[in-house]
Amino acid sequence: MPLPKAELHLHIEGTLEPELAFALADRNGVELPYADTEALREAYSFSDLQSFLDLYYALMAVLRTEQDFADLADAYLARAAEQGVRHAEIFFDPQAHTARGVPLETVVNGLTAALEKREERHGISTRLIMCFLRDESAESALETFEAARPYFGRISGIGLDSAEVGHPPVKFREVYRRAAEAGLHRVAHAGEEGPASYITEALDVLGVERIDHGLRCLEDGELVARLVREQIPLTLCPLSNVRLRCIDTLADHPLREMLDAGLLVTVNSDDPAYFGGYVEDNFRAVREALALEPETLRRLAANSFRASFLDEERRAELLAEVEAFVFEPTEL
Repeated sequence: MPLPKAELHLHIEGTLEPELAFALADRNGVELPYADTEALREAYSFSDLQSFLDLYYALMAVLRTEQDFADLADAYLARAAEQGVRHAEIFFDPQAHTARGVPLETVVNGLTAALEKREERHGISTRLIMCFLRDESAESALETFEAARPYFGRISGIGLDSAEVGHPPVKFREVYRRAAEAGLHRVAHAGEEGPASYITEALDVLGVERIDHGLRCLEDGELVARLVREQIPLTLCPLSNVRLRCIDTLADHPLREMLDAGLLVTVNSDDPAYFGGYVEDNFRAVREALALEPETLRRLAANSFRASFLDEERRAELLAEVEAFVFEPTEL
């Protein structure tokens, strides 16, 4: 059994494996421009974030009904359970679906139908985080936010994702203000392809509680000191960073440097169907590439629960599981 962990940076649309994409396409009468699953897998080769996003949004065409979204979420949870995930905070992109005629109600009902059964089926607690597409307008984000109010009992927080460069956090000041008033948690992608200043802006202008990615914080010493002092979590996604060419190889990843600096970093999978691995695959990859010791892996797992939006009782239970975990002799 893998080390118990939380997954805090996971786009549910990014868990759409080729086999499920073809099954849903067949169910919904959608024609995919690929001969078979292998041809689709071969298309999962990206030069940068935008080249990934182009395919990512195109494949969403197969997601049409509540059952489609429920099947997508349940497939992820089954894989996550096998990878040691005990808690997952799951992103979804409502604008990507409403823009093609899929009602927000369909998306939320489908996802929560699977999440409500997650404890019984998979032993995983969950939170649902609604993300805004930063390359869409601030007005679109506000409209989406207001349309989602009836579902705030099932949505725990908001996030900000998609193309980062040229779309600074300040653009979304108002929707984050409304989310804070509504008592929702707030996170945002920052410092992946965008500059370290976007991280500072997300903290100061949007009032986020957690930074998704945050890889480029190391370019600003004062920012690093602040992140350490305030213990602002960073949700790193190592395999994603390599596939999107943010870094050349995993051996170049600054994860160990960030840990040594005292940053509260976590390891996550981002869009695992596209980037070559789920969260335990990411743990194993960085362990091998960076020669991480078992206790460092234990620290990363504990960080994932500390950085989560769990209640204190559940967090304590899961931290105790991490502390009690016994590594296999081959991992020592």
